[in-house]
Amino acid sequence: MDLAVEQQLKGHGLQVTVQRVAVMAAVSARPHATTEELTDDVRSNIGSVSRQAVYDTLGIFVEKGLIRKIQPTGSVARYEDRVGDNHHHLVCRTCSVMVDIDCAVGETPCLTAETDHGFEIDEAEVVYWGQCPQCKTP
Repeated sequence: MDLAVEQQLKGHGLQVTVQRVAVMAAVSARPHATTEELTDDVRSNIGSVSRQAVYDTLGIFVEKGLIRKIQPTGSVARYEDRVGDNHHHLVCRTCSVMVDIDCAVGETPCLTAETDHGFEIDEAEVVYWGQCPQCKTP
């Protein structure tokens, strides 16, 4: 088993299992993967595992802050292990490829809330949409 993943799981109060290590390894190896893709990766790594077990494991990891769930409008949920830096995403409208975008900067109105309504704002979720280089029409 991956010692770093084992320590990460223990550090978040989770029992270390082959399944959990395999799910974490799959998320790390394939950022922005869907549950279906991750289930396939885990199965190829450890053999038989139910889709529900992978869903449950992903849910626990999201709850514990080990991974991030991303679900842009009209898309299935995707997962990544890049957490804690409030980065954003760019999604191709044609093929659905998703890439990370470091925190947006500048004067765009959506980056600074006009009013915080008494909230302590600690995160902004921005999704950019467009067409990737492979899907752009010349």
